[in-house]
Amino acid sequence: MFVFTFVHMKTRNLNHNRLLTPSMLYDYIEDKDLMSCLRTFGTSAEKRPIYGYVVGEGKNRILMWSQMHGNESTTTKSLVDFWGYLNTGQAEFILKECTFLMIPQLNPDGSEAYTRLNANKIDLNRDFIDLSQPESRLLKEVFDDFKPDYCFNLHGQRTIFSAGNTSIPATISFLAPSADPERSLTPAREMAMKLIVAAKNKLQSYLSNAIGRYDDAFNINCAGDYFTYQGTPTVLFEAGHYPGDYKRTKSRKAVFDSIIQMCEIISLKKIHSFSIADYSEIPKNHKNLRDIEIFNLKGTSKGISSSKNKVFIQYKEEKKEGKVLWLPCFDSFNAEHVGLNKINAKNHPYLKDISVNFDEIKNITKMISLLSLHQ
Repeated sequence: MFVFTFVHMKTRNLNHNRLLTPSMLYDYIEDKDLMSCLRTFGTSAEKRPIYGYVVGEGKNRILMWSQMHGNESTTTKSLVDFWGYLNTGQAEFILKECTFLMIPQLNPDGSEAYTRLNANKIDLNRDFIDLSQPESRLLKEVFDDFKPDYCFNLHGQRTIFSAGNTSIPATISFLAPSADPERSLTPAREMAMKLIVAAKNKLQSYLSNAIGRYDDAFNINCAGDYFTYQGTPTVLFEAGHYPGDYKRTKSRKAVFDSIIQMCEIISLKKIHSFSIADYSEIPKNHKNLRDIEIFNLKGTSKGISSSKNKVFIQYKEEKKEGKVLWLPCFDSFNAEHVGLNKINAKNHPYLKDISVNFDEIKNITKMISLLSLHQ
């Protein structure tokens, strides 16, 4: 046994790259000596194995899954960090009280390609009525066989989300999914809300204004909504952005800390010491952020001098040669948006000398491409 801290797991090995393919994950698990509890539960559309990690002996059964969307890898890293934590003396009480079944990559084909969809171009989180895909069917079968008391649905969200109508990005967002179109406060949903409040209280020390609440519109095709409808408390985790941290080390830690906190609360039977009223105080996510804001840019519109003043750019993530590249693309002129990174064109060594035709998106795109070359 050793004393666990977050940094002792060589986290930099996975933090260098947002890409997390099945082979990368498998090598990491093998290197960390975490293979003993690993099982194969099925295969993907392209016949890649789908692994699960089963551990614990307690009566509280907790099902977790990540990378349902293949390009959302941060929570998978948090989940493997949690596996490491469970191998320490600090987790002995949790393992006596809980039994875990954790699927780190439900969508290995999408994880290999770094895409949201699976190999058949289906969003697995919109497939829980049709169950048209082997990955969706596998999760449903695991749910039915394991009969969890709680579900943790692990995802990642884009940099566009703020915590409330602010300029602060939501480094982590939570949701207690609805069980019906009326968004009723069912017993299962209330339990999930209380777990989220427990996690929020834990994270306040370093993310006081950067915790958001995801949209709770009901969609029975989504796994979390479906499981809540079945009466199982389900928590949605959305690993988001922290200023300047595109490798998402901060949100990785936030998800990791949240999982531990929730599991401790479950193990100690303290869920009902938290109030669902505090859940409603978590600010709702807004979609008002963009990666780059260029202001004071000179240009023309309809043949005359014009200053749109603000141009917003969003990064497009693209896999190339084993890495994820961040490609800047034109997003909008929307004055209601806020840039995470701001560029004053008047002071920029390249932008101050050019004029842009604001009526031509191709012209804007060309400017962005040239700007990338001059960074």
